[in-house]
Amino acid sequence: MQDLHHSQNKRPLEPAKLANYRGRFAPSPSGLLHFGSLIAALASYLDAKAFINDNGEQGQWLVRIEDIDPPREQAGASQAILKTLEAFGMHWDEQVLYQSKQSEYYQDILSSLHKQQLSYYCQCTRAQIKAIGGIYQGHCRSENYQAQGSAIRLVNHYGLHQFYDLFQGNVSCDKALANEDFIIHRKDGLFAYQLAVVADDIAQDINHVVRGCDLLEPTARQLTLYKTLSINMFNCATPQYGHIPLAVASKGFKLSKQNKATAIDNKKPQPTLIAALEFLGQAPKPELSYGSIEEIIQWAIDNWQRDKVPNTVEININQVNIHQ
Repeated sequence: MQDLHHSQNKRPLEPAKLANYRGRFAPSPSGLLHFGSLIAALASYLDAKAFINDNGEQGQWLVRIEDIDPPREQAGASQAILKTLEAFGMHWDEQVLYQSKQSEYYQDILSSLHKQQLSYYCQCTRAQIKAIGGIYQGHCRSENYQAQGSAIRLVNHYGLHQFYDLFQGNVSCDKALANEDFIIHRKDGLFAYQLAVVADDIAQDINHVVRGCDLLEPTARQLTLYKTLSINMFNCATPQYGHIPLAVASKGFKLSKQNKATAIDNKKPQPTLIAALEFLGQAPKPELSYGSIEEIIQWAIDNWQRDKVPNTVEININQVNIHQ
């Protein structure tokens, strides 16, 4: 993540007092959950369930399966992910949303943007963009290409590159990248992540997004798309974003499905759950190691504190005692 900075000031100690809290965990079924994805799931779950509104109601936590890239999907991964969440005591509210069922909704958004001249077709290749420095310069805005063989880019009127993060403080992303007209529909015919994630957060009334720091920089693009859609299509408010540290095996090498990270063991979840709480700075009591999953999760909800989450982009897992 180039030119990305964050500050440690003014981090809220408790969830903001809103009428309700709607958060989500949105894994892709490209593989099974590993320790890094467990941390993201747990942080988003605890931040939601620790919230209590004036009526004594907990925040809601939704699960969305981001299955819009079939070539990268692993057979059976979606159901395996849901079983793992249940094994670790994280039970979702409402029905699971599958992005693969959202195509008509996404297409309606693309059509509306096109009609309002807020998007255009682009035929530039990655190699061409890399050759001019890696930042797309808007070349195709005036080319009037047809849909065949083209990607669709958003006309980026706003270029938002700074935002406040619940865990990282004030974040400033690469301004040139934030000003880029980014892709919202891919040349291969698939809907782009940036479009789908914002569209579904709007559809599900998500007002808190807690996830890993690998998505800090994409947040700038999502904020831009939020503003575009809120002005031109929807009456929608931007969520509060919070990014937790990445679990890395070595500097810059995050645990991920692409990096063949080891799947977590559903049969003995307690030690891994304790390790995830330690990673998140929550200092679980030693006696919790002998507790049930339900007892560990309840303790974690009752004692969740945002200000204890490390204010850093990544943490080496060798610093945490992980037993699987």
